[in-house]
Amino acid sequence: MTTPFLTFGAPDIAADDVAEVMAVMQSGWLGTGPRVERFEKKFAAFKGVGIDQVAAVSSCTAALHLSLLAAGIGPGDEVVTTPLTFCATVNTILQVGARPVLADVDPVSMNIDPARIANAITPRTRAILPVHLAGRPCAMDAILDLATRHSLTVIEDCAHAVEATYHGRPMGTLGDFGCFSFYVTKNVTTGEGGLVLARQPAAREQIKVMSLHGMSRDAWARYSDGGYRHYQVVAPGFKYNMMDLQAAIGLGQLDRVESAWQRRQALWSLYQQGLADLPVILPAPPEPGTRHGLHLYTLLIDPDRCGITRDGFMERMTRSGIGVGVHYLSLTEHPYYQELLGWQPQDTPVATRIGRQTISLPLSPRLTELDVERIIATVHDCLVHIDAPG
Repeated sequence: MTTPFLTFGAPDIAADDVAEVMAVMQSGWLGTGPRVERFEKKFAAFKGVGIDQVAAVSSCTAALHLSLLAAGIGPGDEVVTTPLTFCATVNTILQVGARPVLADVDPVSMNIDPARIANAITPRTRAILPVHLAGRPCAMDAILDLATRHSLTVIEDCAHAVEATYHGRPMGTLGDFGCFSFYVTKNVTTGEGGLVLARQPAAREQIKVMSLHGMSRDAWARYSDGGYRHYQVVAPGFKYNMMDLQAAIGLGQLDRVESAWQRRQALWSLYQQGLADLPVILPAPPEPGTRHGLHLYTLLIDPDRCGITRDGFMERMTRSGIGVGVHYLSLTEHPYYQELLGWQPQDTPVATRIGRQTISLPLSPRLTELDVERIIATVHDCLVHIDAPG
C-alpha cells in the first residue's frame, strides 16, 4: 500500500464542525449573522475580555489593515516591525500610506529585538507591530516600555499565537490591538478568517463599521426576524466581514482549543526527543513565564553543520511524502520591497540567516504518534544519507 503524503498544516476538523456547517447551509442564512456573533462571544470569553472589544473579520490581513486605520496611522508615519514575518504585516502598513521600518530579530527567540526597535524609532514613528512568530510571545515588557516612553501604538500580530500567554496575560490583550488569523493552517481555523481584539470599545466599533462597507448596520440586522432596518454609510469601508459559514467551523475549534494545544505539546516533545541527536538547531524552550502557542515546529538547517541546504533538505522531505513549510524568508529578500524601500538582505543579517535556514515540520493535532515517528525517521534519513550538499 502506498504511504500517504502528510500534508503540512492539515486542519483538525471534527464531526461536530461538519454538523455545524451543515446547519448553517440549511438555515437559510450564510452571511454575517448569529454564528459570527456566537464566535465573537466565545473568543471574548476565551481571552477574558468584553464582547465590545472583539470584531470578527475576513482575515488577519484585514485585522491588521483595520487596526492601523483605527489607530490613525497614515501617510508620513512609520511603523516598526519584524523582517521575519508574512508579507501581509508590511503590506498593510503600505496600504495605509505609512512606511514600514524593520528591526532585526533576536537569534534565539527569532522575534523582534527590543534593542533594535529602540534604534529604529524616529520622530515619525507612530506604532510598533510585533509578531509572535511560531506562537512564541515577543518580549512585551520591553516593547510596551518603549511604546509608553515614545507614545506609540502597539498592534500585536497574533496570527500564530492564539493560545499563547505572557506572564499570565493572553497575547492580543497587551497592546492596543491584537490581530488573529483563522486561516486553514492555523491552530483555530475558520477556513479563512480573522479577528481584531481592541483595547478600546470605540476602536472596535469603528472596525466593525469599516469591515462592512462603512455601513451602520450589517445584513443580519437588516434582514433578520426583527424586520428590515435602514442603514447609513458613515465611512468608505471595506468588504472584510466574516460569514456564518466560516464561524460555524470555528465554534467547535474554540471548544477544543485547550485539548488541541495539549496534543501539539505532546507532538512537540516527541520531536524534541527524536531529533536531539541531529546537527539541526531545534526550537529554544519557551521563555520563563510564557506559554508558547506551539503553532510551528521549526528547525534550522545550517549547511555547514548539516551538509545540505535548507532547500535541498526540503526537496528530500517532499519526495519522501512529508509536507513542510518555510516561515519565513526575511522580507528584505523580496524584490518588491527592495525596489520600493531599498531593503537589502544585509540590512537584517539575523533574520536573513534564519530565513535561509528555517523549515517547519507538520504539527497538526490530527497527527498520530506513528505519523510523527515517520516524520522523525524521514528527517534522520534526509540528513544522514547525504552524498553532497543539496
